[in-house]
Amino acid sequence: MEYRPTRRTTLLLGLSLAAVPATGLAVSRSAPDADAAVRSTVQATGLDDPAKKEIAMQIVCSAENSSLDWKAQYKYIEDIDDGRGYTAGIIGFCSGTHDMLELVELYADRKPGNVLEKYLPALRKVDGSDSHKGLDPNYTKDWKTAAKDSVFQKCQNDERDRVYFNPAVGRGKSDGLRTLGQFCYYDAIVMHGDGDDATSFGGIRKRALAKAKPPAQGGNETTYLNAFLDARVWAMKQEEAHSDTSRVDTAQRVFLRNGNFNLNTPLDWKVYGDPYHIG
Repeated sequence: MEYRPTRRTTLLLGLSLAAVPATGLAVSRSAPDADAAVRSTVQATGLDDPAKKEIAMQIVCSAENSSLDWKAQYKYIEDIDDGRGYTAGIIGFCSGTHDMLELVELYADRKPGNVLEKYLPALRKVDGSDSHKGLDPNYTKDWKTAAKDSVFQKCQNDERDRVYFNPAVGRGKSDGLRTLGQFCYYDAIVMHGDGDDATSFGGIRKRALAKAKPPAQGGNETTYLNAFLDARVWAMKQEEAHSDTSRVDTAQRVFLRNGNFNLNTPLDWKVYGDPYHIG
């Protein structure tokens, strides 16, 4: 796959996020749970609406994998030479940033004896580094084999939601942001991690709050999102691998300038100069 500058700027070691039960993109409920299904529908008023979530996955995939086909990325794995070891799967789980380890541990819990379980000792040793020790030469091949397993695909969906998607949507809603703002938070957490240092999501948000107030604090949503995206661009430029800020400049900024706070289709944007369209 063609190299694109991606991934988080901070390690996720010590990340303390409450585990949020995730169901992936498809929700199936039996008749006795009809009331719960109604409550879920009412609560899904932003990026967590299934149709909007699908759009979010496509937009992120355009930046992370130069494609809109995010479901084709379960099998993706390579070292993109960014100091984080292997980057893999639908959201770019990294062997050096703890989230890949947690994913494979979850897979082992749900399906003992799977093809990746034998790599757990090596993944624990390389966590926090860019080393492949104990993973080569067959880890990438076995990852692609595992990616054909619906259990592993579900694990990827659930870890994406627990670590990235649900926290971003929750914080966006608490700041009074609509779907676009929640997406801006999600894309930032995907790339930068959910830490509190200057170039992590917490630091980016803090930098934005110093310039503008979010709607929940009586601020203007456009003004605040511009401040957040300014802070995001600053954080990206602190690392050479992220110096191309087109995923903000020619995507999220475009939606904001158009006043498309609900990410309504059609959507047109560019990443790394490549055009994308969702009708």
